[in-house]
Amino acid sequence: MGEYYVGLDVHTRESAFVVQRADGAVLGRGRIATDRTGFESLQTRFTLPPDTPVALETGTSAFFAARLLAGLHLHPVVIDAHEVRAKAHRPNQKSDSRDAFELCDGIRRGLYRAIVHVPRVEISQLRETLSRRRHFVRQQTAEVNATKRLLRSVGLVTLSTRGLRTTTAWTRLLQAVDTDPELRGHVTRHFTLWQCAGEQIVALEHQLRAYAARQADEVQRLQTVPGVGLIVSLTALAVFSDVTRFPSAKHASSYSGLVPTTYQSGDCDRHGHITKRGARELRAMLCEAAHHAHRADHPLNPYFAALCARRGYKLATIAVAHRLCRILFAMLRDHTTFDPAQLAIEEGPFTHTTTRRYRRVAST
Repeated sequence: MGEYYVGLDVHTRESAFVVQRADGAVLGRGRIATDRTGFESLQTRFTLPPDTPVALETGTSAFFAARLLAGLHLHPVVIDAHEVRAKAHRPNQKSDSRDAFELCDGIRRGLYRAIVHVPRVEISQLRETLSRRRHFVRQQTAEVNATKRLLRSVGLVTLSTRGLRTTTAWTRLLQAVDTDPELRGHVTRHFTLWQCAGEQIVALEHQLRAYAARQADEVQRLQTVPGVGLIVSLTALAVFSDVTRFPSAKHASSYSGLVPTTYQSGDCDRHGHITKRGARELRAMLCEAAHHAHRADHPLNPYFAALCARRGYKLATIAVAHRLCRILFAMLRDHTTFDPAQLAIEEGPFTHTTTRRYRRVAST
C-alpha cells in the first residue's frame, strides 16, 4: 500500500493534518505551521511521494496553502466547505482534528464533487485587483447614499434627487448648501471620502488596463459584444480562468448562478428564481451589460423585448445576462469574435406599424 492521502484543516497560523494509507489506516495526525517549512516537514516526516492528494476546504488561506503544496510537487484538492460540512460524519461536533480526518477520508473514498479550481497566479492577481476596485466603487456609492439621506433628513428633497457621479455635481451641491455651514461641513466630509475612493479606482483601472494590454487578443475579442467593456471582459477572463474546465456553456452559466432553481418529483416540475450560486461578481457584471439590450440597435433586443413584454424588465435582463454568459464562454472556447448571425436574428432596419381602433381626442 504505497498510496497516501492527506487531509489538511488550514488556519492562518497552524493547520491540523491527518495522513492515511489507501487501505484507510491512519499513519499520523497533528498540527504544523501554515507555511512552506511546515508543509516540508510534513512531506519529509511521512515520505510523501510526488502527486500525493492533499485535501483542504475553501477559506481565506486555501489558495495560499494550495500553491505552497503545489510547489512541493504535491497535489492540492480544494473542496467547497459547504459540501465538507454537509457530508461530515458528525456535523454538530466540529474540531480541527475531526475536520482534517473528514477531508482525508473523503478524498480517499472519492466522496467530494465540488472541487474548487485553483487559478494560476496571474489570474489570482487579476481577481484581487477587480475585487479591490469593486470595494472602492461600493465605497463611493455608500458616500453618495449617505449624503442623500442627510439631505432628506433636513427637508432638502429636491437636492437629494440630484446625481452625484462627478466632481462638478458635488461642487454644485456644495454651492446649493452654502447658506448652512454645518450641513456644508457634513457634505464636504462625504465628498472628500468620495474623492479618495475615486483616486483609488483610477489607480486600479490603470493596473487593469496594463493587464488588458498583455491579453489584448482575448480582451478585444470579448469587447466585440455590444455592451461588454473592459471591466466586464476582464471579469469574465478572471472568473472562467481556464475555459476547458467547463464541459459546455450550460455548465459555465450554472457556475455564474444564472440558471433557475429546479424541483422535479414525479409529475411535479417547477422552476424558480436563479440559483445565485457561484461567481456573483460575474453575475453582477453580466446583468449590467444586459441592460444595454433595451436599445433597439442591440443584437439581443429581439429576445429582450419579447420577454420584457411578457414577464417584465427584470426577468428579461436576467435572461439576456444568461445568454451573454453563454456567448462569452463560447467566444473564449472557440477563439472567435461576436457574430450576430449565430443568434438566429435578421438585421434590418425594420418598420413596425401598429393599427389601433381607438385613440384619445386631442385637447383643444
